[in-house]
Amino acid sequence: MEFDERLFSNINLNSLLTLVVVYREQGVTKAASRLQVHQPAVSNTLAKLRIHFDDPLFIRDCKRLKPTPKATEIINQLEPALLDIQKMLMAVDR
Repeated sequence: MEFDERLFSNINLNSLLTLVVVYREQGVTKAASRLQVHQPAVSNTLAKLRIHFDDPLFIRDCKRLKPTPKATEIINQLEPALLDIQKMLMAVDR
């Protein structure tokens, strides 16, 4: 597969990181704390991602957010890619 930069023009890569952290923390407030941003910023990012992926991504379940099947599918593909980027960044920083 060839790299197609046009696919990236409609999405902020930091928003994908936010999605992963919300998924792991199961909540917007905890994710905001971990990302060191305000809660409305995380909520706004999720709103944009919901539109982009045409899916609610998370459903409120008591005090936590439960991922939709589509969110889980996205995360399962996204996490390995982010881990590869993390490894590269760690190697470059040495």
